[in-house]
Amino acid sequence: MTNKQIKKAELEAIYDSSQSFYGKAKVELDGNKIILYSYGTLVAFIENDIAYITGYYTQTTMRHIKEFLLQNGFEAVSKKQMMEDYGL
Repeated sequence: MTNKQIKKAELEAIYDSSQSFYGKAKVELDGNKIILYSYGTLVAFIENDIAYITGYYTQTTMRHIKEFLLQNGFEAVSKKQMMEDYGL
């Protein structure tokens, strides 16, 4: 049996104009998968260097997703571009 360690942290606002996301956006590192939760819902993840957005979301959640993508080296210009590039 393996002891799998999952690391969790709040998403910091680095590229966004907000000072903070006030605990509403959380990132989880599970092995080679990086997962973004917004308001407790899994909204995006990165696995094997490929980013995925799991659906269409509110403006605030899309800000969380944009920040997540930018921090992980992905392009994130607009909601339309993000959905075309990373939407499931």
